[in-house]
Amino acid sequence: MPWWIRIVLLVLGIAAVVVGIIYVVEPVHSLPSFFPGSAASGKGLHHHVTRGYVAIGAGVILLIIAAVARRSRRYGDDEAEDY
Repeated sequence: MPWWIRIVLLVLGIAAVVVGIIYVVEPVHSLPSFFPGSAASGKGLHHHVTRGYVAIGAGVILLIIAAVARRSRRYGDDEAEDY
């Protein structure tokens, strides 16, 4: 896998984890206006916990893919020389 794809996966993974944490920690009325699910009229302290957990999960998966792609590339070159 090219190095730039691993960097893109890494950046997207970190961004997804950060967005997920913001969804879990901040109430709906405190979310930035460009976040899906933000409410102009804040009634109560409702949180988008499910969206936060999904974003954190997706971010962790992207980070794992980036790490595995790096490992497989590094070890794949060594094994190809043995044959």
